[in-house]
Amino acid sequence: MSYNGYDARQAYAQSKDSTFMGHLDQFHYQIYGEQHSENIVFLHGLMGFGANWRKIVSSFDDQFRILTFDQRGHGRSMKPQSGYAPEDYSEDLHKILDELGWEKTHLVGHSMGGRNALNFTSRFPRRVTSLVIEDIGPESNASDVDRYKNLLGRVPTPFHSKKEAKEFLLNDFGDAVLGNYFYSNLVENAEGLVDWRFNKDGIIESVRQGRNSNRWHEVEALEVPTLLIRGENSQELPQGLYEKMLQSNKMIEGVVVPNAGHWVHFDQPEKFIQT
Repeated sequence: MSYNGYDARQAYAQSKDSTFMGHLDQFHYQIYGEQHSENIVFLHGLMGFGANWRKIVSSFDDQFRILTFDQRGHGRSMKPQSGYAPEDYSEDLHKILDELGWEKTHLVGHSMGGRNALNFTSRFPRRVTSLVIEDIGPESNASDVDRYKNLLGRVPTPFHSKKEAKEFLLNDFGDAVLGNYFYSNLVENAEGLVDWRFNKDGIIESVRQGRNSNRWHEVEALEVPTLLIRGENSQELPQGLYEKMLQSNKMIEGVVVPNAGHWVHFDQPEKFIQT
């Protein structure tokens, strides 16, 4: 991508030995913005991909150098059979930052991406300038595994065509918003069938590993300025849990965005950007 005269992807490619296969090469990624500005990394949520942030990053690319990417098991990035704990995701980010030569970055994470960002910041505090956690808490919830299994099981993939998939998800699925999101995660495979863009087993394992134990120790260990954003109507981050997180560490400030659910940056993009 080229923004403001800076072709960041070309600069990254030229900085490497052409025979070297780096960790970042296994990911679908975008770099935007000014070469010599401060860095920001945006981490998408479960079943998402880097392009989910497109509307948001366009408001910051004249001031910052920005990285978005499809995390492991998602989008067009590598899809290993195992390795879906927050520690695995944050280790990916650690290696990517090393390859890019980004010593420090502001870090923004939504939902699963927020958990991964929290884990990264608690492990590598000197690499993070500030942290933004969008609508996710640190508590465990083993029942979420079955919830996501049932949710994905309601979608009879693979479909024979994009038209068939669209008809089901937008009309028969029963939830137009979620159906539209699922539709964006379908792609035609080599056999001509339409199936998930992400690794379905990896998605379930991400939920299992991310929710199998509470992560309050990571919240309490935060040493960098942290902004916790909650959607007013969110069921993922209840008000009581939001307030408990604010009270657990003096480095955390919080904002509740009105008329927004779990996807704050989608429901209220301008208010999210302003916040």
